[in-house]
Amino acid sequence: MSSSSLFRRFAGATSRAAGKPTTFIVAVLIVVLWAATGPLFQFGDTWQLVINTSTTIITFLMVFLIQNTQNRDSAAVQIKLDELIRSSRAHNALLALEELDDETLARIRAHYCRLAEKGRSELDNVEEALAAEPED
Repeated sequence: MSSSSLFRRFAGATSRAAGKPTTFIVAVLIVVLWAATGPLFQFGDTWQLVINTSTTIITFLMVFLIQNTQNRDSAAVQIKLDELIRSSRAHNALLALEELDDETLARIRAHYCRLAEKGRSELDNVEEALAAEPED
């Protein structure tokens, strides 16, 4: 098994585990346990350093693992969307849209915002017409 495959599986499993309620409860219990030991260590610098260092290291490592998982999920969703666009009557020019520069994306977004506004105004007209019709 390749190292990238092993990392992918580890990152996915860690990401899934980190999102579970049980993991959150364990983290809260660890913080409560740490806080409860404060009087035992006279709330000293070392006592504070333990939680600060632990949370910093865990956060630092989790950022990379979760980012890896999100990148893969995002790429998979993008491929699925591209396939839906390709197989529908939508514009094939929208395939791989994420590769375009910001200015082009802004122009395309403005175009679709205008289409949406037009659609909403048409919907308003339909709603007004329905409201004006006498009920049976």
